[in-house]
Amino acid sequence: MRSIRLTLTMMAWLVGACALTSTTMAQTAPSPGNAAPTADNAVLLTVFFKHDQSRPLNELNAQLAKQNFYKAFPPAGVEVVSWYVMMGIGQVITLRLPASRLREVNRIIEDTAWGPYRTEFYPTYDYKAVGMGEHDKATGN
Repeated sequence: MRSIRLTLTMMAWLVGACALTSTTMAQTAPSPGNAAPTADNAVLLTVFFKHDQSRPLNELNAQLAKQNFYKAFPPAGVEVVSWYVMMGIGQVITLRLPASRLREVNRIIEDTAWGPYRTEFYPTYDYKAVGMGEHDKATGN
């Protein structure tokens, strides 16, 4: 009797948790932000767009057009620092954006780039001034 009650309690808990998770965790498209990146809130985001090499390029480009990738990406107010084609991989794009817009950029990529690309994300920050300052200090400049 005790094991049946425990089993029923666990089942009720799991059903409740699943229901709560599905409603509260569903992602909706974020409203576009208008925050501009500044020295104290900017992050760099490097995104690897790895081509699906099992499909020809014209098919991938057609899917990107159908999904409005180039219309939505990059969103207004997000700076493109670099955008390269890496042969054999796909495209590598580095963006500068306010940290508060990270989710917005992620959702745009999920909605418009998935399919033709598999993605990898590398959030970073600008270290150039610090690194060069340390270099200058070490070399006496």
